[in-house]
Amino acid sequence: MIEPGAAAPDFTLPDADGTPVTLSASAGSWRVVYFYPKASTPGCTTQACGIRDRAADYEARGAIVFGISPDPVKAVKKFHDKQELNFTLLADEDHAVCEQYGVWAEKAMYGKTYWGALRSTFLVDPEGVVRHVIPKASPKTHDDEVLAKLDELAGAPA
Repeated sequence: MIEPGAAAPDFTLPDADGTPVTLSASAGSWRVVYFYPKASTPGCTTQACGIRDRAADYEARGAIVFGISPDPVKAVKKFHDKQELNFTLLADEDHAVCEQYGVWAEKAMYGKTYWGALRSTFLVDPEGVVRHVIPKASPKTHDDEVLAKLDELAGAPA
């Protein structure tokens, strides 16, 4: 997993409409890059709706949010529209970006193992450096933790 102080790997992924989005295109702003396992599942919905409902808090801090999952564009679009999300979701169907960030891992559920994205969040500063990592983000407390850390980091010299 990428560690604080490392350069955030740049990427280009399709958004919910299939339009390519490149991380470095938003340089100059704080970026919240969060990985979630699967669109339209309960935990992922809780997390995404929390971000949606606190959009003004992220905007007030000048932060741009990118949610990334290994779902195809069609599933990302359905999730984005159904939950009326007001931030960018990206489809990493071949999980290449998940691998770059070190969040593609073997998981186990009900005695079966499979590969998937770990629910993790990376705070990337305006210069493209990872300043904070939440390796096991909780959908219920995600926003409080991210916003508090943004307040702390934005007030500290980069």
